Amino acid sequence: MDVRTHKLADRELVGRVVEVGDGYARVVLKTTDSMAVDEHGLVHGGFTFGAADLAAMVAVNHPNVVLYRAEVRFTAPVRAGEEITAEATVTGVEGKKITVDVRAFTDKTVLEGLMYCYIPDRHVFEK
Repeated sequence: MDVRTHKLADRELVGRVVEVGDGYARVVLKTTDSMAVDEHGLVHGGFTFGAADLAAMVAVNHPNVVLYRAEVRFTAPVRAGEEITAEATVTGVEGKKITVDVRAFTDKTVLEGLMYCYIPDRHVFEK
């Protein structure tokens, strides 16, 4: 299955899509020192969230999909140099609203929850 959305997402910032199927996607992000917020190598949570968001968008895999709400928990920190894997599975569809279960992990779960997506009739920047 081909990726139909978020094709220009920067792999170094939000990860690369390594698997896509019907209602499922997996993204891998190699974290770097430039993502760290302190001398201990703590990676900013925005990078973890970004990988999970990309996985959710690709699990839906519609060119116009957008995220309108997220209910996630950060469950463990990520250290620079670790690889984050984010998995997303579509769990519900109500018209143009799609619920996606997301989980991101290194050797442990670092983020989990739900992302709520919407598919507008046209791209959000098109009039």
